[in-house]
Amino acid sequence: MTTPSPVTPSAPGATPSAPHTGPAPAPAGAPRRRGALGPVGLVLAGGVSVQFGGALAVTLMPRAGALGVVTLRLLVAAVVLLVVCRPRVRGHTRSDWGTVLVFGVAMAAMNGLFYQAVARIPLGPAVTLEVLGPLALSVLASRRAVNLVWAGLALAGVFLLGGGDFAGLDPAGAAFALGAGAMWAAYIVFSARTGRRFPQADGLALAMTAAALLFLPLGIAESGARLADPTTLALGAAVAVLSSVLPYTLELLALRRLPASTFAVLMSLEPALAATAGFLVLGQALSAPQAAAIALVIAASMGAVRTQVGRPKAAAGSP
Repeated sequence: MTTPSPVTPSAPGATPSAPHTGPAPAPAGAPRRRGALGPVGLVLAGGVSVQFGGALAVTLMPRAGALGVVTLRLLVAAVVLLVVCRPRVRGHTRSDWGTVLVFGVAMAAMNGLFYQAVARIPLGPAVTLEVLGPLALSVLASRRAVNLVWAGLALAGVFLLGGGDFAGLDPAGAAFALGAGAMWAAYIVFSARTGRRFPQADGLALAMTAAALLFLPLGIAESGARLADPTTLALGAAVAVLSSVLPYTLELLALRRLPASTFAVLMSLEPALAATAGFLVLGQALSAPQAAAIALVIAASMGAVRTQVGRPKAAAGSP
């Protein structure tokens, strides 16, 4: 939980709204609207990047193994972010470093647990179970009753997309997916906190480096010299950019202006985006129940966006 501030955030990890920190002239209505929609666009772009990166990762797993794929994702992403961001390592408090470290641990665990899940159960149920983490966060973090409605609608769509029946799944795979969902919720909270403590994407670069160093021994133990194969490295670099560098950067920037509860509901779009990527890249057709599930999830996300667009106006009248 965040410490109290003069403007009470609507969810853990949410930052104070910009209109409260300065004058609010008449034409401020339009910028507020763009400011509310801008973070949503960043989240959606990040989701598309993740899912198409995941489709590419499927081709890499036979070469590098599940842990090897995660290692390459995190390692290449860390190198890219360190080169691009060149984050400062001085001038930060112990609390800042603690936040970055926890963010990195959550990032590493989220990726590692998810790939362990998809190694044991189909991708659809794995994504469905993982999304329960952000949905639970949205319910717990929300301070508006309407957000419970959107979360419930999204949850119904997520279960429908998973076929509505999780019987027969490998227990270990299901447990890994649920664990990945819990780490996803932690990622949301600590990504927001890191974004407030560090300028630009400096905190992300440092957290990604910590995650890569934590996972490197596991990747080496599983894949060894295969990680150094040029083709594997090239595919790993592409997966890292699509699945880590772009989405994590976009989400971190979005979380500076988007409440964690709204962000968590938007994350329910991931199964829908995964189904779209599967159709376009892998030729997987959608069944009628899957199409209905996508419609439910999109409806919930649109409701969350509408709630977020109207929130600053209501908050402006608050003391």
